[in-house]
Amino acid sequence: MIRKSSRADLHQTKRRTAKKLACPSCASANMQLFHEITDVPVNSVLNVASRDEALHFPRGDLVLGFCRVCGFISNTAFNPELIRYSSDCEESQGYSEKFNAFAEALAIELVEKYDLHHKRIVEIGCGKGEFLKLICEIGHNWGVGFDPAYVGGRGSDSSSERLEFIKDYYSEKYADYHGDMVCCRMTLEHIHKTAELIKSVRYAIGDRKDTIVFFQVPDVTRILRECAFEDIYYEHCSYFSPGSLARLFRSCRFDILELKTVYQGQYLIIETKPASKPTQPKLPFEKDLHVIQKYIRNFKERYAAAVQFWCDFIEKAKKENKQTVIWGSGSKGVTFLNSVPNSNFIDYAVDINPYRQGTFMAGTGQAIVAPEYLKSYRPDVVIVMNSVYRKEIRHNLNHLNLNPSIIALGEPQTRKI
Repeated sequence: MIRKSSRADLHQTKRRTAKKLACPSCASANMQLFHEITDVPVNSVLNVASRDEALHFPRGDLVLGFCRVCGFISNTAFNPELIRYSSDCEESQGYSEKFNAFAEALAIELVEKYDLHHKRIVEIGCGKGEFLKLICEIGHNWGVGFDPAYVGGRGSDSSSERLEFIKDYYSEKYADYHGDMVCCRMTLEHIHKTAELIKSVRYAIGDRKDTIVFFQVPDVTRILRECAFEDIYYEHCSYFSPGSLARLFRSCRFDILELKTVYQGQYLIIETKPASKPTQPKLPFEKDLHVIQKYIRNFKERYAAAVQFWCDFIEKAKKENKQTVIWGSGSKGVTFLNSVPNSNFIDYAVDINPYRQGTFMAGTGQAIVAPEYLKSYRPDVVIVMNSVYRKEIRHNLNHLNLNPSIIALGEPQTRKI
């Protein structure tokens, strides 16, 4: 059973903070609280079967703390017992041509750069296995993926006989699963005790110093700079900048080969190899502690202004009798609808993922519909949850002979705060 967070939990967190909370990344007792959001849905990609269930979805609290030593940001009120990852989770972005092109280019780059041909790949948090299948097909590799939310039988691929999927969380009990590359995409931000996971990866590698370790996470620098409130949600209990991510890996005995942002600055990538001892910073990109400190200084005020912008936008659309939908029912969409007070004026969330269609938005209850539904609903306004997909969505709307106005989160006019 999933327990709802209470005010007592939040007060307990604040009491612990007064006693100096330890940073989950570097263990220093120097966490500074800077932002608090109460009663947010604890899952945002868990399929919800009815509107009533969606409206009574379990909730928790976000109390963001910034480590003044390493720059790591963590939800200090996070309770892992509230989270449920299972085959009912539908996080896949694999129905987007834009995203698939990015994933394929990334897989090709890794295969070519590190000569991943006829090698073994271990993926932590493989989701539905799409990237692991891709990198194994391109390099004729063998792969094993770990994820409690994996669902088999979707699609077909030529590498299926070289793949193994384990529906469990990765931990040291799987240390015998060795890979020439260990990869982990969009999973570390879901782990509260981040150092424990990276140490377990290093322990499993042992003396195999030629192993490549590749991680991808959201870049909190962009989130803070743009006040992208839609990217702050309960499952994401850990938030990394280039510097805090690099410091974590260096402290766990890794040397850094590559550290960069991709996908219009939304994702942060780190490529590493094992070292015999903790390594020292040497990349300019790692020196960002002062930048993060600057962005958190007035984050609370900018957050309120960002939410107010959308509240005013939706209010104006309602007064003008404009039918408005959001496009994107995943974590950004759930967070957006739960953050903006008058989001009940929005009737539908649109999603191209067929496994999300027919379910409901956690916390607010909007039905999730296929793009084809819009042919009869005929919206006047489409709010896109990620500006990266604006052109793709416009193309889909044109294909449906629809021409609503489009505004996307992340566009300059939405960030004037």
